[in-house]
Amino acid sequence: MTVDRPVLVDTNILLTATAPNRPFYQAALTVLNEWPNRGIRLLTSGQVLREYLAVATRPASLNGLGLSVVLALENLQRMRRRMRVLEETVATASQLARLVSDGLCSGKQIHDANLVATLLTSGEGRLITANVRDFRRFGKLIEVLELSSVGPR
Repeated sequence: MTVDRPVLVDTNILLTATAPNRPFYQAALTVLNEWPNRGIRLLTSGQVLREYLAVATRPASLNGLGLSVVLALENLQRMRRRMRVLEETVATASQLARLVSDGLCSGKQIHDANLVATLLTSGEGRLITANVRDFRRFGKLIEVLELSSVGPR
């Protein structure tokens, strides 16, 4: 892995790092806790932060983590200190529109496309996710790293 290239951390990495019973929990902790020490700059976006809070505070019976708002916000604050927040700009919206008009996505896939648009307009090009399948369609535009391939060091 190239040390000097930043990587956008998908929401599912943050959620996995919060839930010890999830597969790849240790890998998610490695990303958040060790990668910055190896010189890999972690990135996030407002979308990722919102998605984390939505799922973290949703009841477990509705496929959430069932955390209190206070605990979810504390977790988010700790994780955010390790990451730079990329801004979503007018250029991001234009890039998203291009991805949609190019036929790369529709419906719920637009959430993933917005992360790609945010990366592209910020001049970055790497993302780590537990759901590589969701980002394959963007493989010519960004490098997608798979959480399952991360091992502790």
